[in-house]
Amino acid sequence: MQAEEGRYTVWMLVARRFVVIGHVQGVGFRMFTAEAARAEGLTGWVRNRIDGAVEILAEGEDAAVRRFLVRVRRGPSRSRIDRITIEDDASTDPSAGFTIRG
Repeated sequence: MQAEEGRYTVWMLVARRFVVIGHVQGVGFRMFTAEAARAEGLTGWVRNRIDGAVEILAEGEDAAVRRFLVRVRRGPSRSRIDRITIEDDASTDPSAGFTIRG
């Protein structure tokens, strides 16, 4: 989605936080997520949570974040996604790339 502002086109950037619940640790989910995010040109991070879930912060063009979510919902072949919670979030440092945290 884009919005016209004067003569320039401004892409709609969004930041979203996802918590992925299911069998998502020990199955390559963080690497899968990082590769999917980088393929869409997103910034942010992914990390395992102590409760067994995986948390993701993804920022970028709205359509790219939506495509990314489609891939996350599928996950890697050994994962099982039971539920994903999604919240809008504040923007992070867009120059940081997409990283895997502990």
